[in-house]
Amino acid sequence: MAESPAEPPFLRIGPEAPLSPVVLSVPHAGRSYSPALLSASRLARETLETLEDRLVDRLVWRAVAGGARAVVALRPRAEIDLNRDEREIDGAMIAPPPPSRSLMQSPKTRGGLGLVPSRITGAGAIWLERLPGKELARRIAEVHRPYHATLAEMLEQARAQFGIAILLDCHSMPPRRALNGVAEAGVVLGDRHGTSISHDLLLAAAEAARECGFEVAHNEPYAGGYITQRHGRPHQGTHALQIEVDRASYLDPALRAPGPGFDQTARMIAAVSSALAGRALEPPQAIAAE
Repeated sequence: MAESPAEPPFLRIGPEAPLSPVVLSVPHAGRSYSPALLSASRLARETLETLEDRLVDRLVWRAVAGGARAVVALRPRAEIDLNRDEREIDGAMIAPPPPSRSLMQSPKTRGGLGLVPSRITGAGAIWLERLPGKELARRIAEVHRPYHATLAEMLEQARAQFGIAILLDCHSMPPRRALNGVAEAGVVLGDRHGTSISHDLLLAAAEAARECGFEVAHNEPYAGGYITQRHGRPHQGTHALQIEVDRASYLDPALRAPGPGFDQTARMIAAVSSALAGRALEPPQAIAAE
């Protein structure tokens, strides 16, 4: 499975120099499935695609057109999950198994959704054989670490330019069931329970989403993952917020292609990005000084 596709593992998009303190991350929308990856799977590509945050990469274009910059994964989540610590590995799926002291067990790894997903609910185990340790190391070195290094670099550039930087980590979630006949929030904002972003910035993001017609929840059921935790350092002037959008709000009923709400959702993400930038740079003092 040690095939390296010719294209890069992710793209940097937007202006070369920061025009906004906001950097968007899209880690789970990659669709570049290599032949080697597909041949190693016991599941069809269509099943592997259920791991994706389907088409979220296409939802951020309005935010980028408004001046934000973005890092967009091209490799699929089935190959490596960029929203996991590189130690969140199911050791049983690696050959030879890594030393247990080098692993980080979490609810995600126990559920089959670690750094390299091992199973999909309703479909079972993904891989025909255990993943060679050298191939895992290659994926970490060529995809995971460069992605996070690029995010860190772009955030530092924004902070140097504006005195503050904000990461908006963009995801989608399965359609949410109605509770007592009332639909649950279509947008969930996660701030690691108040640790990854200033409260004022969180409120600005929530208000922008509501003004675009979306109900908003906070940290429930998604409080932010590894990306938010790693890059959110409010006390150092770098903030991070995860946004989860209900797939039913922007995809067709089959959850595969753009639906009637696609542009409205793209406008919402752009509005959230703009609101974060506006609040961050609002006089008389930036959030970084709080």
